[in-house]
Amino acid sequence: MQEIVKNFVVVHIDAPGMEDGAPVFPIGYQYPSLDQLADMIPCILQYLNFTSIIGIGVGAGAYVLGRYGLSHVDTVEGLVLINIDPNAKGWMDWAAHKLTGLTSSIPEMILAHLFSQEEISNNTELIQQRREALSTAPNLSNIQLYWNSYNSRRDLNLERGGDVTFKCPVMLVVGDQAPHEDAVVECNSKLDPTQTSFLKMADSGGQPQLTQPGKLTEAFKYFVQGMGYIPHILDRKLSQGSVASSCMTRLSRSRTASLTSAASGDGNRSRSRTLSQSSESGGPQTPAVPTMEVSC
Repeated sequence: MQEIVKNFVVVHIDAPGMEDGAPVFPIGYQYPSLDQLADMIPCILQYLNFTSIIGIGVGAGAYVLGRYGLSHVDTVEGLVLINIDPNAKGWMDWAAHKLTGLTSSIPEMILAHLFSQEEISNNTELIQQRREALSTAPNLSNIQLYWNSYNSRRDLNLERGGDVTFKCPVMLVVGDQAPHEDAVVECNSKLDPTQTSFLKMADSGGQPQLTQPGKLTEAFKYFVQGMGYIPHILDRKLSQGSVASSCMTRLSRSRTASLTSAASGDGNRSRSRTLSQSSESGGPQTPAVPTMEVSC
């Protein structure tokens, strides 16, 4: 992970009211929709003086970055979308959600959304930690507002070969048997196969970034290398006899394109980048692009 961090400026964005120590919103507060959250990102980039980003989002954060990426093509270099569901809830989903709300608490509903049934049944340590954190969260009412906003999301209306699609390289990630598996598979079917990498991680449950961080980090390294960044990492790995695919579970590419060639057409286009700390201190100049993560 240090190889990545030292080459990129990393910015983490919390949704309103989700940050540590956030005050509780007053009764009647109108929480922003996910579309409105996406519309806030340009202000953040302007404040930080960023001209382009590689976005990493999980769940609701993946949706927000997806929505932003569709409307701000020129500022998005690439997207890593974990557990994204690009579809609006249908009437059956809405009815099931309402019925579940009558018998389950907000923490239990969120846990069922985040993790597989097997993980919840086994009551793993991660499940216990998350249940405790949600149950005792002082801003639980804020979390419920965000939860309601996510469940009221609009359809991204993605269409392969149509006007509404991502114009940048995209890596879709989901855990095997995760609650979002079908949604991510469907999302993959709607995207350009020459621009999209699909990573389904076995034995990772509903949150692969928590259960398999090493494998996901390795996949991200090869994803950004395919975009033309930090090639020295790949050279060193190959010299040590390491192969990218051995660090991943299943990486589905288009029928003819490899991971490293996915963005070869973008390799020569100019990118606005900031210099890494090492270049500022007089060391070798390594271009860095801001990397943005939006939490769910």
